[in-house]
Amino acid sequence: MKVIIIEDEKPSARRLQRMLQSLDLQTEVMLHSVEESLNWFQNNEHPDLIFLDIQLSDGLSFEIFETIEIKSAIIFTTAYDEYALQAFKLNSIDYLLKPIDEDDLATAVKKYQERAPQKQAVTLDFNDIKKLLVNPIDREYKKRFSVKVGQHLKLINIDDIECFYSENKGTYLHTSEGRNYLLDTTLEQLENELEPQTFFRINRKFFVNINAIKDMLSYTNSRLQIKLNSYNDDEVIVARERVKDFRDWLE
Repeated sequence: MKVIIIEDEKPSARRLQRMLQSLDLQTEVMLHSVEESLNWFQNNEHPDLIFLDIQLSDGLSFEIFETIEIKSAIIFTTAYDEYALQAFKLNSIDYLLKPIDEDDLATAVKKYQERAPQKQAVTLDFNDIKKLLVNPIDREYKKRFSVKVGQHLKLINIDDIECFYSENKGTYLHTSEGRNYLLDTTLEQLENELEPQTFFRINRKFFVNINAIKDMLSYTNSRLQIKLNSYNDDEVIVARERVKDFRDWLE
């Protein structure tokens, strides 16, 4: 079976590739933009299965299918909300919500394998799906957070935040001034609100800002210890299973 990944975030693409390898699926090609994908499809035999991100660095991946007739099955990898995902379901498109869960990936692959003998070409109306996404190419991540200080609300710009962390069932942000503030959210909700080139979830407890990293040290069990500019209340450790993705993110 020929499988390709179309994903503009290279760390995410490599992580998905490793997850597919654990399912005995080898990824032959990884593409990272609309232009690169168009060139590849024009000069190569189409794959059996495509793992497709919606928003690429130079446009929406739908543009590929508006130019070239693709005769491949598609599993979307997307960070978009449940309403858009419901549309994909209605159109018989499999999808994986980022960050991709291993069990969800295995289920999606099994679903494809059960349908594979049908060998049906993609006949979806991507224009209808695009209408359900509100300016996805112009998607903006959170630029500031409001926190409660006594009876007052205080706005904190995203550039002033060194990290987000969970503690005693609460979620906090830590500023470059060394202050901690409680948030009315969870780290899971922050996954889709933080700009992925700036913030990385190093373990179940922490998101760190790349601009706040002061030092990185080898740690026990093949992990990494992160030193931030002002946060020093706890050890900030990159989980062993996240070290490879973290190194890719740094680059």
